[in-house]
Amino acid sequence: MHMAMTPLDRNSPMPLWAQLESDLRTRLERGEFDEAFPTDLELTEGYEVSRHTVREAVRVLNKTGLLKRERGRGTVVNRPEFEQSLGTLYSLFQSVESAGVEQTSEILRCEIVSDSVAASNLDVDEAAKLVLIERLRLAGGSPLAIDRAWLPAKIAKRLLAVDWTHTALYDELAKAKAPVPNQGWERLTPIVPTPADRSRLGLRKSDAAFFLERLGCRDGQPVEWRTTIIRGDRYRFVTDWSAGGRTDLRPSAA
Repeated sequence: MHMAMTPLDRNSPMPLWAQLESDLRTRLERGEFDEAFPTDLELTEGYEVSRHTVREAVRVLNKTGLLKRERGRGTVVNRPEFEQSLGTLYSLFQSVESAGVEQTSEILRCEIVSDSVAASNLDVDEAAKLVLIERLRLAGGSPLAIDRAWLPAKIAKRLLAVDWTHTALYDELAKAKAPVPNQGWERLTPIVPTPADRSRLGLRKSDAAFFLERLGCRDGQPVEWRTTIIRGDRYRFVTDWSAGGRTDLRPSAA
């Protein structure tokens, strides 16, 4: 394997493992290891350092999520398959299919319910009838997310008859001539899913997941309350910024 490495400075106060970790991180960002990540032996020989130094650098990259250890494959680059910009009214369906992968759904529940939390967010009576659409979202046939959407029954009853195998919620709202969200807010939180959700998503106890909450409104009127649990190893959220601009990334008051 060609090793386009930066020589480590043994006179630097920075530990060798930290120098190695920094150089490997730079090379990862350049895409040098997209095909394969070097073995510990290749790194040891290439950088002329001890195996202890290599293992400490790789351990840190594993901890930060840039690398992961897989049985039978060793150390591999942990690259999410799909990404979505923050601050946009996005469609999980479209973001997956735009990557050239088919997005399908398995219906877990599609029925009329009452839900006090969803009702509160939708600003309707606690006992109001809501349509719940609960789906296991798959990308390329493999689990990606569990999506739960609550909508007022008075605007969403027609959705109970929809075949959700290969379609998007907002597309179906438009077909039913129901209000489609054009504004709202989202909150993104790291979570440990319940054992049932973890099993549906094929996650291990140590695997990361996002919990996305969304209130979708049409011209200020709430029409959709949604929660989505997304596999952290297959999806990531990104944002753009500029000098003088503003982003609303802020700590939770919770």
